Amino acid sequence: MALGGFFSRLKEGLSRSTEKLTSGLAAVVTRRKLDDAALEELEELLIGADLGTAVAARVIAAFRRTRFGRDVSDQEVKEALAEEIAVILAPVARPLVLDPARRPHVVLVAGVNGTGKTTTIGKLALAWREQGLRPVLVAGDTFRAAAVEQLQIWGERTGAPVIAGPPNTDAAGLAFDALTRARAEAADVLLIDTAGRLHNKSALMQELQKIIRVLRKQDGDAPHSVLLVLDATTGQNAIEQVRVFKEMVDVSGLIVTKLDGSARGGIVVALAETFGLSIHAVGVGERATDLRPFDAGDFARGLVGAS
Repeated sequence: MALGGFFSRLKEGLSRSTEKLTSGLAAVVTRRKLDDAALEELEELLIGADLGTAVAARVIAAFRRTRFGRDVSDQEVKEALAEEIAVILAPVARPLVLDPARRPHVVLVAGVNGTGKTTTIGKLALAWREQGLRPVLVAGDTFRAAAVEQLQIWGERTGAPVIAGPPNTDAAGLAFDALTRARAEAADVLLIDTAGRLHNKSALMQELQKIIRVLRKQDGDAPHSVLLVLDATTGQNAIEQVRVFKEMVDVSGLIVTKLDGSARGGIVVALAETFGLSIHAVGVGERATDLRPFDAGDFARGLVGAS
């Protein structure tokens, strides 16, 4: 898919979020100066669109500096919003780059059940295969047969080996064996799926930490990337998920999925402002090409409905 085509998909996927953000915009700014009352209404609108209080305050402060007391159109406010949001997002818009010195580059993928972890792993594997790299997949969510089966389907689709075990296999032992095999086969990347049962936080924490501890018996720096997959439809709950997983493991980057089904795309901006973690990619659909590297400017323009 061409980049222009993906921007169209991104705008389409963000349409519900855009509507939530801009539906009240015209009423706030039409035929009036950007005074204290208008800025207060605009701030409430931004908070209601899941951008969070910190982002809303930052954007309003910028508007107060540059546009206070001026007559503005809703289109001008959209463009200014896009600029301010892009400034917040630019520092975290960093692609996931594999280290060619590591064979394999070990990627641990975490997240609660239902966020799209397994599908995201499949899409990443396909993208790397198309670049001529050799991924190996690990079905580390050993408690959910559906997750194992789903990963095996992606393995067949991408031509990537999938390492799985019987139900309830020790995930850490499976990851260790997978790393041994991936090294022997000179694979470029090892993608490890994990469980996401947050209702039993202590057990999940122990399992994730054990996986890392066991991997480090072979490679003291593994995993080289820890990705947290978040579902945009959860809105502000995504903030809490990042906090919880950061307690468990050293999360290095985020992937946000299901933006096409959400009116809460503003949460991406709140995540950037709150944590400053790399946002590697966003997903706007089921197709493999619907997961693409995160672009701050494109996302900001798509979110506010700017062209």
